[in-house]
Amino acid sequence: MFKKIVACMLAALLAVPLLTACSGGKKIVIGSKNFTESEILGEMMAQVIEKNSDIKVERKLNMGGTFVCFEAIKKGQIDLYPEYTGTGLMEELKLPVNNDPQAVYDTVRSKFETQFQITWLKQFGFNNTYALALPADIAKKNNINTISDLVPYSKNYTFGAEQEFFNRDDGYPGLTKAYGLQFKDTSKMDASLKYQAISQGKIQITDAFTTDGQLKALNLKVLKDDKNFFPPYYAAPIVRDATLKKYPEIEKLLNKLGGLIDEQTMQNLNYKADNQKQSISKVASDFLKEKGLIK
Repeated sequence: MFKKIVACMLAALLAVPLLTACSGGKKIVIGSKNFTESEILGEMMAQVIEKNSDIKVERKLNMGGTFVCFEAIKKGQIDLYPEYTGTGLMEELKLPVNNDPQAVYDTVRSKFETQFQITWLKQFGFNNTYALALPADIAKKNNINTISDLVPYSKNYTFGAEQEFFNRDDGYPGLTKAYGLQFKDTSKMDASLKYQAISQGKIQITDAFTTDGQLKALNLKVLKDDKNFFPPYYAAPIVRDATLKKYPEIEKLLNKLGGLIDEQTMQNLNYKADNQKQSISKVASDFLKEKGLIK
């Protein structure tokens, strides 16, 4: 009799996971890289899906760098995350630099589909590429609006950036050659210190990403890349084909974010999170409510 009772108890316990699995409902996993902008975009995608469908979202935000996220989506550990066209082209497909935004998007969209069974959805609208920035008062005093405008003044200024920028083909070596820039001095530093250095006057010019919140916080002028030297880095959701096949409604939902965010808007969103210390969830939901995408 005791053995029968134990057997029944074991059977009941084993049945619990099966029941849980059957009643789990619809669920997807959204990831992001380990910086503010990627987290905000990941949270936006999560809220748009949660608030407009019966799909539950598990968040794996702040996962790590490009390699971590890309391996995770290929292995099916996450279903989607925000990626950048230039990153897809050069880091994931290992293709050479291309400065044509549409050509880069078309290339990554086509090759990701055939090689990885991953779909690029509509781009959010902003280009988070490299740029040069300097204090707005210096720019105004010398009427410096483009990188070409900077050339005759560059010998008076110190340029500072992280080590990686000095080593990249699309960084310092190629930039100075393309424009003929000659700085008084250069300074290599940790990326986290360059904005502090420019605010203290230790350097006058630095590299930046066009949507950095610190640009607004420190009133820095972003110079127009008038020779289109820097490659395009337009952000977009990338999704596993298997996920789209299972939940086709998410494509239409996420494409509502297409073209909604320009560089200034993304910079402001980053500023709210990084400088005003608003939560990622609040920054995302306030934007989505403003655009009428969630209630």
